[in-house]
Amino acid sequence: MFSNGQYIFAGLFIVVFAIITIFTYKKDKRMHLKNYSGVKWIFITFLIFVISLFVIKYFLKN
Repeated sequence: MFSNGQYIFAGLFIVVFAIITIFTYKKDKRMHLKNYSGVKWIFITFLIFVISLFVIKYFLKN
């Protein structure tokens, strides 16, 4: 279905894409830690909200 050249291209693309992504993440890590320091609390609050909606739905259904 695929030629050897297409397999080689796909493999090289995945490797190069992963390397560039890792390099970019390491480069921006300090900036993300500074600018997005409170994101974990927003995520925790969102999870609590969604869980509470499921709990309310469960108790109202029964």
